[in-house]
Amino acid sequence: MNSAREFDLNMTRRQLFGRSALGLGTATMAQLLGADLLAKTPESANGLHHPAKAKRVIYLFMSGGPSQHDMWDYKPKMKEMFGKNLPEHIRDGQRITGMTARQKSLPVCPSKYQFKKHDNNDQGVWVSELLPHTAKVAKELCVINSTFTEAINHDPAVTYIQTGSQIPGRPSLGSWLSYGLGRLNDDLPGYVVMHAKTNFGEQSLFNRLWGPGFLPSEHQGVLLRSQGDPVLYLNNPKGVSRSDRRAQLNALAALNESQHDRFGDPEVLARIKQHEMAYRMQTSVPELMDLSSEKESTFKLYGEEARQAGSFAACCLNARRLAERGVRNIQIFHRGWDAHGNLPKEHESQCKDIDQACAALITDLKERGMLEDTLVVWGGEFGRTAYCQGSLSEKNYGRDHHPRCFTTWMAGGGVKPGITYGRSDDYGYNIADADGNPIFPQPTKDHWTPGSVHIHDLNATILHLLGIDHRKLTYRYQGRDFRLTDIHGHVIKDLLA
Repeated sequence: MNSAREFDLNMTRRQLFGRSALGLGTATMAQLLGADLLAKTPESANGLHHPAKAKRVIYLFMSGGPSQHDMWDYKPKMKEMFGKNLPEHIRDGQRITGMTARQKSLPVCPSKYQFKKHDNNDQGVWVSELLPHTAKVAKELCVINSTFTEAINHDPAVTYIQTGSQIPGRPSLGSWLSYGLGRLNDDLPGYVVMHAKTNFGEQSLFNRLWGPGFLPSEHQGVLLRSQGDPVLYLNNPKGVSRSDRRAQLNALAALNESQHDRFGDPEVLARIKQHEMAYRMQTSVPELMDLSSEKESTFKLYGEEARQAGSFAACCLNARRLAERGVRNIQIFHRGWDAHGNLPKEHESQCKDIDQACAALITDLKERGMLEDTLVVWGGEFGRTAYCQGSLSEKNYGRDHHPRCFTTWMAGGGVKPGITYGRSDDYGYNIADADGNPIFPQPTKDHWTPGSVHIHDLNATILHLLGIDHRKLTYRYQGRDFRLTDIHGHVIKDLLA
């Protein structure tokens, strides 16, 4: 047997399964999900399984675990318990981290900040003095005080809420949306990620958090950098013209198509699409990053920090610009929320970073008629404890990780504006019933409890608003049909407009 023939026959397992996927797999999915599965036109905004309320999502992710106690979940009764040990029946045997496991006590730590009840068309929502700008758009917010997760450490928790699993390797939310709904603009990616600068120590974030996992690599989130070239390797090298690049891509595409004809590996097609996207982005991205066309009133709305590349305000302004240009999923990571000690100093700075920009983004989208079909999501991987970590005083304290009950919010995109959903007990420690009594045993992902929102429920609801049934958007890998919500998740219908 000659070497060329041997090469032809020596298919890898990936190539074999890839060829199978292009045959039976593609036919089956097309039959089940319809032509919109691979949609690249604006018609895909109608949704994959049912009419969509939202065309796009902007996810503001506060990495590190923002304190619901100091921002959203007002607990005045905790002041009476200042410094006293958290009652055992409240903790209810919950696992705690090794960072506080050695403490002799778990002293109750009320927030030092003033809260004010703001009109949000429902029963009002309590907002801390740390968020004066966000408080002004309370009528647009759907505040959830009963989000929960099982993960108690950062990387597993962030991986969990982003991909539906604590084990790395699964596709991210944005990748699932790209796979299911396609792009709205052929000149820009369907999924863009930005990292905002902060003033405090940051937990590591790995690119798998916006990665495609086992989905084709064309669904990878594109990281938009604030310094240097917005996208690495986007510009042509010296001496290479745009026409030269075009000729190179044509030749490369011909080679890749030949490879695909021989082996049927879907990654080859994905590679061709990525090369073409990079070529088109050479024109679209510089225009996107040029803020000279923005009015002075826009910078007044977002704050002067919006002029500083890499600030959270600049990221939010760019998120609106991306949304205008048809980017389906935009995610901003704002790190530095891991306040184990000296929380007031850190959170005051963090809130100053995000407060005006969050309010501006919602206001800006609404003024442009975009809020009704743009879903804005805010939250972190977990919350923070009712008890103090380290030294406690009335003016300074720290808080440990708390996955059992924390706050997220959504706005626009088909959610009910101006509502609060779910309750916690008087310590902000457990999810509570309508009367504020802790629910024992606490809700789990396996059986939905009214008033609670597991992170699978949150993701199921996000997908629903974008026209996707989270149970039906699947991808077969290693003999199993995977989905974002694994085998869990419930759409929280009380949140839908």
